Amino acid sequence: MSIKNDKLYFVVHLHDATRLHFDLRLQIGSVMPSWAVPKGPSLDNNVKRLAMETTDHTIEYRNFEGVLPEGSVGAGSVMIWDEGYYVPEVEIAKGEREIIKNLEEGQKIMQEGLKKGEIKFFLHGKKLKGSFALVKTRNFGPKNSWLLIKHKDKYVVSNFDPLSLDKSAKTNKTLEQIRGIS
Repeated sequence: MSIKNDKLYFVVHLHDATRLHFDLRLQIGSVMPSWAVPKGPSLDNNVKRLAMETTDHTIEYRNFEGVLPEGSVGAGSVMIWDEGYYVPEVEIAKGEREIIKNLEEGQKIMQEGLKKGEIKFFLHGKKLKGSFALVKTRNFGPKNSWLLIKHKDKYVVSNFDPLSLDKSAKTNKTLEQIRGIS
């Protein structure tokens, strides 16, 4: 699959299924590995969020906003809470990261990091901006447990509440409007 405009895309879906949660999806190769983030991503660098790795999704799924029907996997309302592109990063010294601008090299670093259980990236989203890491937990929790961590940078927001930003980044609709209730 070719990558439009030489960018790696990401999306964060707000998903009202069995429980309300956020799904972070990062384009790596020709798919979007995904993590369910129960409390949502945070811009507060003092907060680490549990992120449970789930199934990969197609790159086209980043554009989905609507209602998954009853009986289907993940049945419920899905909002594009945030979207944009990201740039892979590598740590060159403690707390110091370098952005990888070469797309091919960036893809390789992300694929290796995914296998290793540690990826770093800089989000250019409508709501989320700045440097983040996903780190696989060791010695506790299920084997698909990761932590989503915001790095300290100029985009830090103390006491950030993702649910306070309750409208779609794509359509400006609320979950209720997407469900057709409002």
